[in-house]
This record gives sequence, structure tokens and C-alpha cells, in this order.
Amino acid sequence: MFEKLAEQSLALMGWKTDNQWPEHLDQCVMIAAPHTSNWDALYARLALKALGVNVRLTIKDSYMKLPFGPFVRAMGGIGINRRPKNEGEARPSMVELMTDLFKTHPKLVMLVTPEGTRSKQEQWKTGFYHVAVKAGVPIALAYMDYVKKEAGVGKIVYPTGNYEQDMQEIMQFYADIQPKFPEKFSIDTRYLNQQDA
Repeated sequence: MFEKLAEQSLALMGWKTDNQWPEHLDQCVMIAAPHTSNWDALYARLALKALGVNVRLTIKDSYMKLPFGPFVRAMGGIGINRRPKNEGEARPSMVELMTDLFKTHPKLVMLVTPEGTRSKQEQWKTGFYHVAVKAGVPIALAYMDYVKKEAGVGKIVYPTGNYEQDMQEIMQFYADIQPKFPEKFSIDTRYLNQQDA
């Protein structure tokens, strides 16, 4: 019911969904871009709901307590605690903690916004790639294209372990996506193909 409602809501706003989501994909890291406007979250959430994809977001575990906890959980939040388990130990990295979540959650679509901000970033945060490799899961490429008025999942990338090549494939996909505010968006310029450089 909610999937149909989300699809109808998008259609009323003149948007359509792109569904390259494979059937029976239970675990993946999902990145969503471009992120130049608060509207992005609305279109992305509606498109993913229309596709029946339930995404989860990592958040500092202190937000999982009252009064915010129930709301954060309802929005798909998973608490992350970076404190060392034992005194004197190093703090675990976000990549380690996020990778471990795939061991305890058999159905997990972890949403990450690699730009990290609505401002223009020519270097993305690439922890999502390392999480996917360590967890042995694919990377789903979600997007919002304001010219085509299209949102959804456009491609699934299965990391090969060749970091440069895989990142170039991801950047190639996002290079043609049209954000709401083009002046605020850039793919990661470190991974342009040689012919684009």
C-alpha cells in the first residue's frame, strides 16, 4: 500500500521512478547523489519507497535514546557507538563499525551520501566503497535527476577490488545526472576517466 502511495505521490509531482533494483538483493551499500537541495531527500525517499527498498542510516547512538530514539528508528536509523570496547584500545573506524552491521543484519540496505554536504565537493567521502568491499556486498547507485524528473536506483556496481576502476565507473554514472542546483554539484574529480581529464 505504501509503495503505491509513494509512486502516486511522485507521479502527481511529475516524477517517475527508475527501477534497476535486482529482485532478492538483501544487502548492499547504497549511495545517493546529487545532494544540492533539501528536496533531494523527499524525492529519493519516495522513489525508494515506491520500489519497496527500505534503507537504513547510521547515526550516533546517543540519538537512539529518548526523546528522539523512536522517531530515529522509524526513519531507519541504526545507532553507531565508536567508543572502544575495552579501556586502552583504539577507537574503531566508521568503516569497521558499518561493515560489522552487515554481519548482524541479514537484510540491510545502508544509505550513504558521499558528498557529505549540499555544498560543492570535488572529493567525495569514499568510505562507502571500503565498507562494500569488506562486507562483500554491492553498491547501489541511487539518484535524483531534476531535468528528467526521475529518481530511483539506476545501477548496481559489484566492486572488483580495483579501486580506481570501480570509482571511475561510479563517477561515470553520476556525471550525467542533473541536480536541482548544478553549480553545487561535482563528481569526485580524482576519478575522472583519462578521456575526460
